[in-house]
Amino acid sequence: MAPASNPERPDLFATYKTDRFFCELMNNGGLDDEAIDTVRQRLAMMTPALLNERARAAEVELYNLGITFTVYTERSSIDRILPFDLIPRLIVRQEWEKLERGIRQRVTALNRFLWDIYHDQRILADGLIPRELVLSNPNFRKEMQGFDPPCGTYVHICGTDVVRDETGRFLVLEDNARTPSGVSYVIENRHMMRRCMPDLIADLDVVPVEEYGLRLRQTLLDVAPVGIMDPQIVLLSPGAYNSAYFEHVFLAREIGAPLVEGRDLVVQNDRVFMRTIAGLKPVHTIYRRIDDAFLDPETFLPDSMLGVPGLMRAYLAGNVTLANAIGTGVADDKAIYAYVPRMIRYYLGEEPILDNVETRICAEPDDLAYTLDHIAELVVKPVGESGGYGMIIGPHATPAERDAFRVKLRANPANYISQPVLKLSTTPTLCGDRVEARHVDLRPFTLTGQTSWTLPGALSRVAIKAGSLVVNSSQGGGSKDTWVMGS
Repeated sequence: MAPASNPERPDLFATYKTDRFFCELMNNGGLDDEAIDTVRQRLAMMTPALLNERARAAEVELYNLGITFTVYTERSSIDRILPFDLIPRLIVRQEWEKLERGIRQRVTALNRFLWDIYHDQRILADGLIPRELVLSNPNFRKEMQGFDPPCGTYVHICGTDVVRDETGRFLVLEDNARTPSGVSYVIENRHMMRRCMPDLIADLDVVPVEEYGLRLRQTLLDVAPVGIMDPQIVLLSPGAYNSAYFEHVFLAREIGAPLVEGRDLVVQNDRVFMRTIAGLKPVHTIYRRIDDAFLDPETFLPDSMLGVPGLMRAYLAGNVTLANAIGTGVADDKAIYAYVPRMIRYYLGEEPILDNVETRICAEPDDLAYTLDHIAELVVKPVGESGGYGMIIGPHATPAERDAFRVKLRANPANYISQPVLKLSTTPTLCGDRVEARHVDLRPFTLTGQTSWTLPGALSRVAIKAGSLVVNSSQGGGSKDTWVMGS
């Protein structure tokens, strides 16, 4: 329920309706928290006019700071500001601690899984995961077999997509183990809130997020080749036309590392060097934001202009570390995702702290038949896509669209998984002159070198369109600041 209206003051939530969905602010996980009550009270006294004025100021500042992303499907307007909502998403400490434990558990299991499939393949021999699902996966890199990455870490930076259902239960929707993006918005959103909403955050014990850059730098130093006294880190970007280029610039600055493109690096005698005005300088750790296929034209796509010829040779020789490692795409494949709870039990001997969303693998005949028969009730996703592309939300599709998708499913069932349509939690969001409920998800970020650390905050992506379940920025979603409340 919304807080009771007081006729002597404006009430931002006077017309707010949560309907049948769990509301992140009003339901609050069923846990009492004085700070969250304070936030509700402070927000209730603000007017939509005041929030809109501040939102316009924030939009201008975001544009001036260049905090943008690229939408390739809209070629007439490449750079876009990520819509930012000034009403924060709050998570109480008890809930965050459980999330943190569950996410680290998953990341540990994923790293053990990757080590196993590129070495002994015990989990395949024991039949817990179908052998063909792994070995025929386009993201499985045979070149990595037998290679020992520093610290045994493959997934150095992981973004775990989490949702909350109608009961308030957190569920993991996806593991992003290749080149997860969005952490720059977590930090910039906090800076923006302190500038635009100082009266809302004042005197509250909100856990800071500004430590991420230092933690990321330390992680990249941890995994540098053994014996290097002062490792040189670089961030390898595809260039200014990449959708996440702002983030590449931001993170390079945060970790104090040069931002480079493939043409800035050269491999000599299986060692990587950076071209500088003073000559070639050795490079030891590369935080790469380029997909496997484009990294080295000698090993992967021969016509790639983004990568560095010979990079794979230097990597396998142990002279440079890549973060994330080559071949991590197997771990964030949506079909493999269904087996992560089994991985946790197999490698760690523990029960999963966080549950998966129920998932059917269309490569399996019974699951395909169920999906074809119930497509009107399901979300069907391609296993290798991201950003909300290539999927269908059955209840929101027309009969013709569902029939067309059935044809795709029958033609290539191994490319798809299906899940029930969840009643995703909502959060109050400023929509013109009203505050309305909009669906939201959560992407915490975990760093793993010698140890694991999860940023105490996350990217909360919000569906700006009424009723939409698609929160991806590339599909029109926005973001909110995520406040993890202190003790």
